[in-house]
This record gives sequence, C-alpha cells and structure tokens, in this order.
Amino acid sequence: MQEECGIFGIYNHSEAAKLTYLGLYALQHRGQESTGIVSSDGFNVSAHRGMGLVNKVFNEEIIRGLPGHLAIGHNRYSTMGSNIPANSQPILVSFRGEGIALSHNGNLVNAKELRDELESSGSIFRSTMDTEIIVHLLTKYSKSVGKRQALLEALKRSKGAYSLLLLNKHELIAARDPQGFRPLVLGKLGESFILASETCAFDLLKASYLREIKPGEVLVIGKKGLTSFFLDPAPRLSYCIFEHIYFARPDSLAFGESVHGVREKLGRKLAQEKPAEADLVIPVPDSGMSASLGYAQESGIPWGMGLTRNHYIGRTFIQPSQFMRDMEVRIKLNPVRDVLTGKRIILVDDSIVRGTTSQKIVRLLREGGAREVHFRVSSPPIKFPCFFGIDTPVQKELTAATHSIEEIREKLGAESLGYLSLEGLLSCVKNPQDYCTACFTGDYPLEVHPQTKYIFENVYKKVTHLNGIK
Repeated sequence: MQEECGIFGIYNHSEAAKLTYLGLYALQHRGQESTGIVSSDGFNVSAHRGMGLVNKVFNEEIIRGLPGHLAIGHNRYSTMGSNIPANSQPILVSFRGEGIALSHNGNLVNAKELRDELESSGSIFRSTMDTEIIVHLLTKYSKSVGKRQALLEALKRSKGAYSLLLLNKHELIAARDPQGFRPLVLGKLGESFILASETCAFDLLKASYLREIKPGEVLVIGKKGLTSFFLDPAPRLSYCIFEHIYFARPDSLAFGESVHGVREKLGRKLAQEKPAEADLVIPVPDSGMSASLGYAQESGIPWGMGLTRNHYIGRTFIQPSQFMRDMEVRIKLNPVRDVLTGKRIILVDDSIVRGTTSQKIVRLLREGGAREVHFRVSSPPIKFPCFFGIDTPVQKELTAATHSIEEIREKLGAESLGYLSLEGLLSCVKNPQDYCTACFTGDYPLEVHPQTKYIFENVYKKVTHLNGIK
C-alpha cells in the first residue's frame, strides 16, 4: 500500500514559500511522485511544480521566484490519474482575472459522473485528476453565486475523501470532507497560521499545534482572521485507520492521538492475541518499528535490529527487468547476521498486501541465520481495495482476499503467522466507531459508483503493466 498525498499551507509570513518548502520536506513520506508550491503577494500568484522529490524540484533560486506572504504546497502520490507532469499539484487556474490554486489529498468516488457532466457542458480538462473536477465545479458555481457559496456548492457535489487547501490572492482556505477520511490540522507560528496534513510539519518549523480542521469544515483565513463554514454533517465519521497503522509519521498526531502511541498499543495487543516462543522481536523497518517495540514490551522478549534499511535507493527498483524485481528487497533491506544467527525470530510488520515482499523478507532472515521466523502483523488481513485516497491493488491481488491465513503462512515460508484482530485494532484507538475499516471488512462508508471501480481496476492494470509489476 502506498501513501496518498501531503498538503501544506501558510498565511501571513514574509517567507511563505520557503516555509512551505520545509513543510513539504517534512511530509515527503506522503508522496514522492511530484511536488509543487503556489504563492501570492496580494497582487500576483506565482507557481512552480515538478516531478520528483522536494529537494530535487526546488532550490534557492526557484524559492526566491515565489514571492508572497501566503502559499500552499503539495506532495503527490497518484491514486486517481496518471503519474504525469500535467497532474502535478497545486492546480493553478485563472478565473475572471484572478489566480486560484488548489491542493487535494483524497479521492472522489463520483469523479467519473461529475467529469462527464462537466465535459458535456463545455468544460475542458487539462489533467486526469479528480482534483481538477473541484476547480471546474467552483468556477461553474461562481458564475451565479459568491465565491464562498460557490465553494460550498462545489464541495456538496464532491463525494468521497478530500482534505483541501485553496489559495487566492488574499486568502488561504482549508476544507475537509464531512466524514473526515483524511487528516488536516491547523497550527500557528508567531502571527502566521499554518495548515498541514500532519503535525510533524509543525515540529520542523517550531510552530504550535492548535487543532484539527473539523470534518465538514471550510476554514477561511484572511485579513479578518479565521472564519468557519460547515457542510451538512455526514451520517457517520470515517477516519482512515491506516493513518495510525502505516501512513502518518510516528512523531505526528493523527485524529487527535499520538501515532507512535497507537502503534505501540497495536504491538502490545498483537502480543496478547498472537504470542510465540522466540528469542528476539525485530521490526520490518521502518513501518514496523513502533508496533515491534510494543510487542517486545508486552511479551517480555528482547527487541533487536535484525534488518537494516537503505534509505537512499530512490526509484531504482521499479526498472522493469526481472533481475531488478528480484533484487527489490535486497536493495532496501539487509540482515544483521550477528543478531539473527541461531535465533527464533518474531518479525513484526504493519500489513501484508500481496505477500511477495514479505516472502522475500522471510527468506532474507533465513539467509541471515534465523532458525525460526514467526511473522506477526499489527493489522487485520487486507481483503478489499480502498477508494478513498490510498493506492491499493485490485481485490484479486490482495493475498488475504484469495488465500486463508494458513495458505499465506505457507507462501511466506514462516513457522507461524498471526494477524491482529479487528476488535483488537479498534481497542487501541479512541472513538473506534469513527474509523473506516473497509479495507478489512468491505463495509464502505460511502457507495462507490460501479464506474469508479471499473476505472480503478483498469488504471491499476495499465500502471502495473507499464512498471513491469506482477
């Protein structure tokens, strides 16, 4: 499973673009395909976008070319639409002589029907992103009502997951869908207001955390201060449980809770539910770190680093040769033989998707000298794809959708395999009724249009074919 996107915005700072660059740097884990910044000095709106990581796309000269006291930025991982330059964000359009920019984290489940409707009425799209649909809806309604009412009308038509930042010459606007799928937080640095996907961006800038943007809230930051409007409430909240399991950085707050704290609880609960006789608990770095610590603490089994990770591989492994696919895990991870030799190992990871990577990791541990490998997973089996902003395989490629736990264990080559139960997972978060767990249960909190599922499956097939993924 891949990250979604990271968004950042700041209002009332003389170096808005520079701070946005730093904020995006802190959020790099949420998207590595493309990045961009749009700024405003109150008169002109400036933009720079590019393919790749934040530190590759921007330099000091480019940042100096983005003047202004407000800015928004975006790190992208594509969940709807191709990985092409035209799909880089923030989107910037000119409407009635004014520049409007938009950054989006999420996925619209009614994107196809909205796009068909807009194209039939004359709208011309320059990208394949669902994000552009929101821009077209906004400009459509702005012809008959005021700007703020137009935004509310556009969001009412947009079904699915969205955390948005919108910039015009004078204002910074944040919006979150009524079910609250994706996180969005508000902070303050001196007299400046900051918005971000995660609080780790605030820590880098030494900004203070104020609160979450509430589900269904539209927050306008301008010369008059902060003003909030609200969409009609949803029947239920649907926070993404995978923010706690994997996506958010462990040093962030997600939905009001410490991510590291929740992951440690997951590990403790996993040790209670799925114990094993072993000599050492080790994580799959980096995603299994916090849960493995919790498992070790609860079980009383020593914790160790049996695998080291190379953080500097870039995109080398996606080369479509069989040799490079076979080397994928070896490029990323290497066993620590002195730690592993002769030991019975409990290996803790956050999830198993296809199972191919997990299988290779178990093989690595055996080659590194492990006598036994007991695989433990700090989430339930993933059986259904996500349509709300996470890049997941189609259902038939999710190993838990087509195999029993015993069959998965045999595929991995582990002595035992244990998943955390859904009940155990939800016992580790506050307000468990407010979380979306559709990837485990198939109980989607919003109806997903059949066309969306069809497009999802066909886009996925196309992308995996081009990247040589099997």
